[in-house]
Amino acid sequence: MSAEPKNFAIIGVAGYIAVRHLKAIKETGNHMNAALDVFDSVGVIDQYFPEADFFVEFERFDRHLDKLKREGKHTDYVSICSPNYLHDSHIRFALRQQANAICEKPMVLNPWNVDALQEFEIETGRKVFNILQLRLHPSVMALKKRIENGPKNKIYDIDLTYITSRGNWYFFSWKGEMSKSGGVATNIGVHFFDMLSWIFGDITENVVHISKDNKVAGFLKLKNARVRWLLSVDYNDIPEKIKQTGLRTYRSLKLDGEEFEFSEGFTDLHTKSYEHILAGEGFGIEQVRKPIETVYNIRNAKPVGLKGDFHPLCKNID
Repeated sequence: MSAEPKNFAIIGVAGYIAVRHLKAIKETGNHMNAALDVFDSVGVIDQYFPEADFFVEFERFDRHLDKLKREGKHTDYVSICSPNYLHDSHIRFALRQQANAICEKPMVLNPWNVDALQEFEIETGRKVFNILQLRLHPSVMALKKRIENGPKNKIYDIDLTYITSRGNWYFFSWKGEMSKSGGVATNIGVHFFDMLSWIFGDITENVVHISKDNKVAGFLKLKNARVRWLLSVDYNDIPEKIKQTGLRTYRSLKLDGEEFEFSEGFTDLHTKSYEHILAGEGFGIEQVRKPIETVYNIRNAKPVGLKGDFHPLCKNID
């Protein structure tokens, strides 16, 4: 918890991820003065900050934060939960307000946006932080320690599978547009790629086997790992035995054939992220550079088909 309560504003408060930010702001003992979203279904605010001012127009939100600043109620942090393609602009807005920015993944869509934001940090004297919650997951932290204490030159074989079923709505929303979401690899995979490179070292080879609107699969060679990966929003890709349980999501990471379990423990990771940020230990711009480069390269790669070392489930994909 911070020594002195900070003033927060939030952009994209109607989104599903925003509630985790509201909870984190509340649980770290801080205030939320203002919120923005083009949609007005934001009754969830009542559970956390019913007194916060709410806006559906960016211009009025901007004016209100400026008014608060002139009244001595400076906004210390702006939490950004808007669609991916708007993150860059909203981060710049936060910094121009002389506030620090806390942004959901992915921070930006393109590597050159990272460079520009670093320049903006220098110009404004404010900082940008990204939510990389898997780095704070107890099981993931334990795995990193295990690898660090293991054989130095060992190359681990990993199969990463993440299938999270989405209905037809997904492809009519911004998430279904490559230019707005960055595609499946960016939208649901960027934090997994960050986790893997954080634990197993830099990526030296990046091959894409399948690339479609609803799924993407490939191979990554890292300093200490060989990773076959599959990301999908297609229910049909879920293994039959998982479907029979009634589940619509399947997450698996196999390390040398052994299942690594990290399905639980996600509830409080945003609060932990905020605690780290408020303590001066948040994940800054430079730490997102490599995963942003990874998903950018995946998005722009030409799929090679089922050649080489591909994910075993690829054989069952249409």
